Amino acid sequence: MDMRGDRSVERAGVSPRRAAEMSSVTDRVARWCAERSDVAGLLLVGSCARGAARADSDVDLLLLSTAPDRYAEGDAWLPELSLGEVVRVRAWGPLTEWRQVTASGLEVEMCVGPTAWARTDPVDAGTRRVVTDGARPLYDPAGILGALIRACA
Repeated sequence: MDMRGDRSVERAGVSPRRAAEMSSVTDRVARWCAERSDVAGLLLVGSCARGAARADSDVDLLLLSTAPDRYAEGDAWLPELSLGEVVRVRAWGPLTEWRQVTASGLEVEMCVGPTAWARTDPVDAGTRRVVTDGARPLYDPAGILGALIRACA
């Protein structure tokens, strides 16, 4: 398991309080993923993964599952994470985005999809865009996210 704690969120441009909240969110979700047998990986993407988070940045997470249908209904699993109110649900190809807002106003985007999203032979163009824009594995027990990042390099 690879949970990076404070290192998962660069502090430049983010208040210490917001950085701590961002780290708390990523740590909580990574621990939750480690307890679920269907979760194949959790990837931090976007500005937080690049170390370029700003005060108005959200936390973008991508969960890959061997049973993504388990996540079709947010009320069945999102309350376990206590990330706040769901403000948007949207499909992005094979991924479903669940955007939530914490009590402090931090937005957390949790995308859920199948492990095939991380396929490396070949890497899907959309997947490549997400990964090359900044990606950091938070939970990668089988190394599929690490292999994807290497394939996109």
